[in-house]
Amino acid sequence: MTRKTCARAVALSAAAFAVAVATAGPAAAHAEVEADGARALDRNVALTFSAESESSTAGISKLEVVLPKGITPRDVTYEKGPEGWKFAPTGRGYTVSGPKLAAGEDAEHVVTVRQLPDARELVFKTLQTYSDGRTDRWIQLEEEAEGDGHGHGHPAPRLKLKAAAPGAELVSPGPTEKPKTPAPSTGTASSERADRPSAEPVAKDAEGDGMSTAVPVGIGAVVLVLGGVGAWWLNSRRSRSGDGTV
Repeated sequence: MTRKTCARAVALSAAAFAVAVATAGPAAAHAEVEADGARALDRNVALTFSAESESSTAGISKLEVVLPKGITPRDVTYEKGPEGWKFAPTGRGYTVSGPKLAAGEDAEHVVTVRQLPDARELVFKTLQTYSDGRTDRWIQLEEEAEGDGHGHGHPAPRLKLKAAAPGAELVSPGPTEKPKTPAPSTGTASSERADRPSAEPVAKDAEGDGMSTAVPVGIGAVVLVLGGVGAWWLNSRRSRSGDGTV
């Protein structure tokens, strides 16, 4: 091989290496979920989620995890994550978010699941949002994750489970908090007024009944008095007439 041919081969190798290095970052980036030795129907299992950054200019500020069938947001307890990040349940899973991480820094958080479902594999689709508004969607299933044929897809985090331990059973759903209704207050003026009919209408009715009884009695008394006076006057006049008095 001539010196010129060797130089050309070295140049081509260097160029290929440079291309491989330039494209290795995005191709290697991924989101994962891990739980050592996890079995189906295991209880109080700690799941560790890691999401690698694909941006050199913006930091990760939020992760949204879509829970698989058999796990509800109320089954999940937040354990730890980036400093200052908070946990919030959603209609389909939960989010962890907070101050943006440094550009290029991966995000990792840990949650505890009350009980894993009876399944062979669990898929946790994840949306990864950056401080500039960009979102990486780690939601592809295995058959969709081939991307452009060079490993540039966004596969969803998957957790393979071992068979359930002998005698393992599915526990009943956790108790839900019943809505609290305030107990009715007793001994208060407002409750007494609400429970007891007003005395004012009763007083008015009583007053009205008294008037209706007194009027006939009074009229009867006047009639008796007038009748007595008339009878006395008539008898007196007859007596005078009998004595010849004019």
